[in-house]
Formats: sequence, structure tokens, C-alpha cells
Amino acid sequence: MQVYQFDMVIRMNISYDSYRVFYYVAKYRSFTQAAAVLMNNQPNVTRTIKNLEQALGCKLFARSHRGAELTPEGERLYEHISRAFAHIQTGEEELTAERGLQGGVVTISASEISLRCCLLPLLRDYRKRYPGVRIRMFNHPTPQAIDVLKNGLADFAMVTTPAEVPDSLQERTVMEIQEVPICGAAFSELWGRRLSLPELAEYPLICLGPNTSTFAFYSDFFARQTLALRPDIEAATADQILPMVRGQLGVGFVPESFLQDEGGYSDIRRLDLKTPIPKRKICFLKQRRQYLSRAAKELEAMILDACADYELGGQDSV
Repeated sequence: MQVYQFDMVIRMNISYDSYRVFYYVAKYRSFTQAAAVLMNNQPNVTRTIKNLEQALGCKLFARSHRGAELTPEGERLYEHISRAFAHIQTGEEELTAERGLQGGVVTISASEISLRCCLLPLLRDYRKRYPGVRIRMFNHPTPQAIDVLKNGLADFAMVTTPAEVPDSLQERTVMEIQEVPICGAAFSELWGRRLSLPELAEYPLICLGPNTSTFAFYSDFFARQTLALRPDIEAATADQILPMVRGQLGVGFVPESFLQDEGGYSDIRRLDLKTPIPKRKICFLKQRRQYLSRAAKELEAMILDACADYELGGQDSV
């Protein structure tokens, strides 16, 4: 005969309020003081503890001249209950701080160009208003930034076009940027001339790698003039292009604002192309059905204000 063994789990229907009363009696070792903290009366506190002891089948307190002493069973229970209440109180404090924007966390996934050209000044203003909010920043190329947002790992994303945005995400344009070709003195023969793209393509090119929207953008730009984009140097980040150009390694493409951020660029020159580089857009993305904390909503409102300025024609307001 086969014998079956069952593990029996007894679930007790004990209310949170009962454990709350137990927590304060155990904390202060006093029924009277616990009643005062709970704004209750002592008979109700005593009755609640008796009911809890009956439900658990053990004695939790032993009264003495020193007050209410915990029994060994009470000590074990208090060890668990005190940890639980500490977590609850921490959660309540965090939510209260977040409501007043004295705390909280905002998580953003952003491409490097969108971070430098658009997001940094917004974050600076946000930090001035809400210094208690922590900002968690993921720096990704546009495709990865979109994936992070789709997977719910960020509150929203800031990306540069071209971008394949799925229907599950909302998209708003924040601003447009103009990128320009630049080179150093090693290629000074290019300075002061109107250049065709085929002429420029004869020189060593510096560009981001194939897994970026920047590479896709310039691949399309070159293809429209029946050229293939074949960078001699692939930079890992947009921030690396300007130092590489200054190091005389080749011709690069950077947003105009990168040059302004450097406080002048006497050691490099902006080149003049006969066919201008099309403008790119920086876009704000969020999930259509995603809960945002108060802290995230406030930053979203600032970004959407910038979007509204762009839509009204004030692209330079960011």
C-alpha cells in the first residue's frame, strides 16, 4: 500500500491591527503606554492581546512589577513583527516624502546626444527645484534606450532620430539639432571650401557604430548620394568624436552645440558641405499605460513644456 504524506499549512486570519497592538505593547513593554500611543484605551489593548494569544495558542506577555515582559514565544514573534513594521514605516516615509517631492527616484534612458543637447539643462533646473529627488540615468544608443523603456526599466526615454518607435510608446518631439562636419589642421586643405560629400568621403571618417541611430542616419545620408558609409574609426560614444578630431584622426560629425559647449574651437574647423546635413530630432518617449511617480510626473511636465515650445516654433528655448 502506497502511503501519501501531506504537509499541512495552517493559515491564520489575524488582522494587521492585532499585530500593530502587539508591536507597540512589546516595544514599550507597557499596555498603558501602548494604549496612549495608539489613542485607544487599556481594556481594548488587553482584549486584543488576549485574542491574539488565543489565535496563536501561546502566551506572549507575562505581567510583572516592571510592566509587560515578553515570553520566549513573544520575543520570537516580536523579532519578526518589528522587522515588518520597520519596512512598513520606511515605505510610508518614502511615499510621504515623494508626495512632497522631498524624495523619490526618476529613471531615464537617454542617448548621449539627447542628454547633452537637450536633457542636461532640464535636469539642472529640475535638481534646483527638487534637490531631494534622486535621478537614475541610463546612457544608451537610441535602439537600446527604447528597449529599456519597453521593458519597464525606465520612467521615460529621450532619443535621437531615426528611431523605430513601437505603438506601445508615445512620442513627442522636444527639439531639432543640426550636425556639422569638422576636422583639424591635419586636413586644413578642406578649410574654407565648399565640399561635395564624395570629396569628403575620400578622407578618414569618424562615426558611431552600426548599432546606433547616428550610424543609421549617416548611412541614409550617404546612400542618397549613392555612397556607402565606411567609417575608418568607430567611436563608442558621441563624446569621443570631438577629441578624436582634435587628435587629427579624421573628419567627424557632431551637433553644433558640442562645439559651443567647448567654448570655442580654434583648433578645428567646421566644414562647408554643398549638400547640407538634414536636421535630426530629439524625442521624448513614454509608455502609454505606465504609472509614473509624482517625481517622474514633475520632470515629464518640464519636458512636455519644452515639447510645446518646439511645436509653437520656439525650438531654441530648451
